[in-house]
Amino acid sequence: MSENKLIQALRRLGASTAELESEERQRVAVSEGANKVGECRDRQSARLRGTITVLTMKPRAGMPWLEAEFSDGSGSITLVWMGRREIPGVTAGRELIVSGRVSYVDGRRRLFNPYYELVAA
Repeated sequence: MSENKLIQALRRLGASTAELESEERQRVAVSEGANKVGECRDRQSARLRGTITVLTMKPRAGMPWLEAEFSDGSGSITLVWMGRREIPGVTAGRELIVSGRVSYVDGRRRLFNPYYELVAA
């Protein structure tokens, strides 16, 4: 075993379950050609694969906004569907592929009205 592989194996032994899951989500996303959330820049067109961690409905100026915190293990982004209270299949814990233009609002990444695909469980 090479020294590099030995170091990787030792690091994995000391890693938490959350760290290992995060690495696996990143590996899957990259293998499918998706961008990493943590590397997305303002106004960049992006295709992302990850999991919804939190789903909320937040009305703004009398209009419903469905917001989802979305993570791929490298970072998180808020998905916002304006005018929606719910979307069938879009639930907390669900894996999605989303695409759209990244915006930075108040220092946080957001995708407004992203195109989405549900990933089969």
